[in-house]
Amino acid sequence: MRGKVSREEGVQFPSLTTGSLWFKCKSDYPLTGCWCVSVSRTYSSMVSCVEHPAGGYRKMFETVEELNEPIPAQITGVIPSWLGGSLLRMGPGLFEVGAEPFHHLFDGQAVLHKFDLKDSRVTYYRKFIRTDAYVRAMTENRVVITEFGTAAYPDPCKNIFSRFFTYFRGIEVTDNCIVNIYPIGEDFYAVTETNYITKVDPDSLETLKKVDLCKYLSVNGVTAHPHTDTDGTVYNIGNCFGKNMSLAYNIVKIPPAQKDKSDPFEKSQVVVQFPSSERLKPSYVHSFGMTDNYFVFVEQPVKINLLKFLSGWSIRGATYMDCFESNETMGTWFHLATKDSGGYLSSHKFRTSAFNVFHHINTYEDEGFIVVDLCTWKGHDFVYNYLYLANMREEWDELKKAAMRAPQPEVRRYVLPLDMHREDQGKNLVSLSYTTATAVLHTDGTIWLEPEVLFSAPRQAFEFPQINYSLCRGKKYSFAYGLGLNHFIPDKIVKLNVQTKQTWVWQEEECYPSEPLFVPTPGATAEDDGVLLSIVVRPGAERPSFLLVLDAMKLTELARAEVDTIIPVTLHGVYKP
Repeated sequence: MRGKVSREEGVQFPSLTTGSLWFKCKSDYPLTGCWCVSVSRTYSSMVSCVEHPAGGYRKMFETVEELNEPIPAQITGVIPSWLGGSLLRMGPGLFEVGAEPFHHLFDGQAVLHKFDLKDSRVTYYRKFIRTDAYVRAMTENRVVITEFGTAAYPDPCKNIFSRFFTYFRGIEVTDNCIVNIYPIGEDFYAVTETNYITKVDPDSLETLKKVDLCKYLSVNGVTAHPHTDTDGTVYNIGNCFGKNMSLAYNIVKIPPAQKDKSDPFEKSQVVVQFPSSERLKPSYVHSFGMTDNYFVFVEQPVKINLLKFLSGWSIRGATYMDCFESNETMGTWFHLATKDSGGYLSSHKFRTSAFNVFHHINTYEDEGFIVVDLCTWKGHDFVYNYLYLANMREEWDELKKAAMRAPQPEVRRYVLPLDMHREDQGKNLVSLSYTTATAVLHTDGTIWLEPEVLFSAPRQAFEFPQINYSLCRGKKYSFAYGLGLNHFIPDKIVKLNVQTKQTWVWQEEECYPSEPLFVPTPGATAEDDGVLLSIVVRPGAERPSFLLVLDAMKLTELARAEVDTIIPVTLHGVYKP
């Protein structure tokens, strides 16, 4: 049952901290099936008004078949006439091969999804990416290449000697590109976090080419979250072997499309190298920050044990997850480097308490400071430990119990001073009037950071953040858009004012949205003038999935395009005009 947002009518609920929480719903069944727009001056307003005892979220983690051709969507509402393009999304779509299940959320084989919007019509299409991992698995009807949390074992049909030697062939890295898709030059690439990326056709969804980044750059792998300059230059970060065989982290640069049509990868290069706090244990890196003049790398206490990785993988068939461990004493380190000259600022030693971080929201410079906004999870316990499919498919009460043991999510703002003087020891160096974040210089030369919390509520995460990237990347900004996770289950879309901590929430009963992508209105000057696009799964409905189009200013629905097929969970994606 669908509610309609009304700015004239509202039901007020008691304040949870200070300020008031409003759910402005106009519905025949208020609070049963509602779209919630909450407005508050405190971050507590995102507490979910919906429980999920029916467990419909489990449908997001079931295998689907690819489609032979695009299928039409049924549209309700009005899609803006200027919105003509494709929403491309990546995620897992095959959760078992033969009798062998995949175990982790990041193991299922990659599916490329596309919603096409053209002439007020919408179609949906999907195809599996023909990676080596997928093709070989389908050919042999078993898991052939080890994934994030699922180990591949030798073919049981081989004799004992063949199976023994299979373990010693070395590490075979997966190319299962389930995490994201983005443009490099004039082409689109589906990616994960290894050295392999896959070129795809964004129109036909055909798989075109596997690219090994190790042939062009000194990296063992790169993140699925690059940054792109206005000229199309792509920056990314990945770990590598540095001096004296120590692990390090390289920022790499891939130039934009070349006038002579040459391959941009051929001209890619390393810009700067960050050292690792531990010689053989690099931190897990999922994203990084970039301003107009600086790179920001957050070194978290979740570590990859290289020796365990090499020995365990070769001998006993370990997974990537088996090789992670937490450093319980290091806390979290922030590193800075200049962008143009590629210089690591080794004198700037920023430290803070331990947290997990996967997604940077935005990073910008202001009056001699660098402001870093992050989606964090408190402590050193690895959040991915709670994303095994067995946990995600639990009954609602059991899933909530597991989430209670997991790190607590928070949106945090850290402020890094660029200028420091020894006489300032023991003082807060942050002088920006609009933040309570602090930075204190200690006698050993380190600067201890304490954050300003922009949002926090028990077991409610603001994650998969998006901003008006073309206007605000590396600039002071006001609005972030994110996916609200309720005990790890995505059940809301959230707009957060990072200056006032005001929030707006879209939510509908038994609906499970995906990361909201911001698309600006052509010619707009206001930061939030545009729409949000999200794929929403609604198990049990006649048309169980739809593309949701929201007004990014008000977070009210403009339209939805419903399709007669279930769409499994998607992680990240891009809008192609």
